[in-house]
Amino acid sequence: MLTTDSIQDHNKTLEADHQFKLAYINELLDRRGINAQSIIEKIKAFQVAIPSWALGTGGTRFARFPSGGEPRNLEEKIEDVGLIHKLNGSSNSISLHIPWDIPSDAVAIKQLLKANNLTIDSVNSNTFQDQKDQPFSYKFGSLSHTKSDSRNLAIEHNIQCVEYGKQLDSKVLTVWLADGSNFPGQSHFRKAYQRTADSLATIYEAMPSDWTMLIEYKPYEPFFYSMVIPDWGTSYSLCQQIGKNAQVLVDLGHHLPNTNIEQIVGRLMHFGRLGGFHFNGSMYGDDDLTTGSIKPYQFFLIFNELVDGMQDSNVKNPPLAWMIDASHNTKDPIEDLLQSVNAILSTYAKTLLVDRVALADAQDNNDVVKAEELLRDIFFTDVRALVSEASRQVGGAIDPVATFRHAQVRESLVGKRGKFSVATGL
Repeated sequence: MLTTDSIQDHNKTLEADHQFKLAYINELLDRRGINAQSIIEKIKAFQVAIPSWALGTGGTRFARFPSGGEPRNLEEKIEDVGLIHKLNGSSNSISLHIPWDIPSDAVAIKQLLKANNLTIDSVNSNTFQDQKDQPFSYKFGSLSHTKSDSRNLAIEHNIQCVEYGKQLDSKVLTVWLADGSNFPGQSHFRKAYQRTADSLATIYEAMPSDWTMLIEYKPYEPFFYSMVIPDWGTSYSLCQQIGKNAQVLVDLGHHLPNTNIEQIVGRLMHFGRLGGFHFNGSMYGDDDLTTGSIKPYQFFLIFNELVDGMQDSNVKNPPLAWMIDASHNTKDPIEDLLQSVNAILSTYAKTLLVDRVALADAQDNNDVVKAEELLRDIFFTDVRALVSEASRQVGGAIDPVATFRHAQVRESLVGKRGKFSVATGL
């Protein structure tokens, strides 16, 4: 279906055009005193986790249109991420969602991961929907529920997620709560917050000391009057209460329109509390569109703050967990993920080119135009050849999407799994 030889054979058809583009960016950077290969090495080292739930065609509240050949179980999801990693060399881990991805044989799963050069990035709990035969409902909340039975069920589920993660050598638990209210007076804000804090603290105490808890926030959806964890400040305050290994998780789509996300990540890194980052694109809210497809300049500005913090020795923030969290229903899921990874790497590469000394000087001297022009110049620089070269150097495809199509991977998956196979999950 897709072999190293087939990737290299397709690369040969693109080599001449690629080398022409690479030579141009090499010379451009050389004139600026930047070694292109040093940037390529950093691109090669950057890895983005793929979520298991994005490997199927995402649904909406109205319909779902499967593309065929979707992974029917955890094993096939791992195989699909293996294909993505083979194509781009930058997707060496998979993020699991429990109960959709409970490993039936942990030893066999670990062997399959190794065969595909993958690891488990994190385990994600699911308390936003009731499961079959669940004794207590999450309709009115999970970790924040007024009734202890529902709270304890949600707590136990998260602890069980940690146990599954331990079996597969993960060290990260991601918690996103759908808890909230739709109508005024429905929920007592302060009590709901405290119940959540107490529940998270119980889960945290049950985690191994070398594990990290990532706490995600979202301003609305599924509830539209209030969410228990609606913003980064609430998540940050919970982390402060729970312990040093509790960190804020930022999802690009989990913000109200026109929110200054770059400032948020800058503040969190300054506090040493930014633990994870979920990539996607959005027009209105949590649209989960392809990363970089809607607001590429904002994405660049956000990444600029991330890299600035990562390069500043004064910033004591832990290494970030990078993951895509997108699942749209009008594209081939693997093609969408390949596009997202490419956009992430291209934007990352651009921010590596920013002259930090010159930018700091312009900021210190209040030279507004110079500071803005420094960023705009880098944003409009075409660095795609650097990303392609990074992929080529690790044995991947110069153009992953084109290679995926040329090898007719989706057609092969349909033939293997069936036209109407549907990925587990939402």
